[in-house]
Amino acid sequence: MVDERAPWPSVVDPLGEALHLLELRGAFYCRSEFTAPFGLELPPIEGYLWFHVITRGSCWLDAPGAQPQRLARSELALVPHGQGHQLRSEPGVPTPRIFELEREQLGERYEVLRHGGGGERIDMVCGAVRSDHPAAQRLLALLPQILVFDPATNPAQLEWIHSTLRLMAVEADGLRPGGETVITRLCDVLVVQALRAWLDNDPAARSGWLGALRDPLIGRAISLIHREPGRDWTVASLADQVPMSRSAFAARFSELVGEPAMSYVTRWRMHLATIALRDEGATVAELADRVGYRSEAAFARAFKRVMGFPPGAARRSRPTSF
Repeated sequence: MVDERAPWPSVVDPLGEALHLLELRGAFYCRSEFTAPFGLELPPIEGYLWFHVITRGSCWLDAPGAQPQRLARSELALVPHGQGHQLRSEPGVPTPRIFELEREQLGERYEVLRHGGGGERIDMVCGAVRSDHPAAQRLLALLPQILVFDPATNPAQLEWIHSTLRLMAVEADGLRPGGETVITRLCDVLVVQALRAWLDNDPAARSGWLGALRDPLIGRAISLIHREPGRDWTVASLADQVPMSRSAFAARFSELVGEPAMSYVTRWRMHLATIALRDEGATVAELADRVGYRSEAAFARAFKRVMGFPPGAARRSRPTSF
């Protein structure tokens, strides 16, 4: 059964579809007006991706497991795995936790933070976003501890990022009516653009699961699984769609993806079901039909085997990484 909610393109583009499935949800956006010297600690938030956009001045970013990075105007930094980290005007400056500082609440998820010692001005837009979709979780898990993008280093490939940064800087300089909505939407677009740039430029994006998505045959098979999770897939039917011989397809899928094709199909179905149980309030009967099981009992057994808990508990649990 095709997922009618997903506006899939007619041409198979597995990497593009993975980006489409990000469906970012912002938890926190902040327009920050700092003056040197300043320091700030951002707490760990499991499952979220932090981002920081420098619209004026420069600062240092320090995250566990990575070298401190100096961020300058128009640069974008991603801290993809939700770990706590620090921002400071210079190394060694104390970093109080952000929630200890006074902030101006402009909306449900949008704030303004003013902090520092009165010296040189440093302006930023910061935020934390997440995606619960299994494809998005798998993509984000492959990112390094910190990603920094400087549009000046490769203007041809990063022009979209640079253009979005310019728009954000204009909005951040003077928040007009509707500015909160504009900035939060631009933040989401910016994260997707940054991930696209990483996919285009980093050798790490050409191996493992991402490498499998780039493969013209296995990538097509993965797209078919993603598009039609309820179809009665077998190794033979997937091989016919590619097309490849059954044995060659099975071996190549396992080699590139790191698990057998039918194991991937089952886990994909169960992670989609987990999201539907939690976010849509779907019933076990509805999901059994949606993801290709002939009975509720068969679906429930497969769900518990893969996820480690029964379907009824999914409404109270957060989905694990795919």
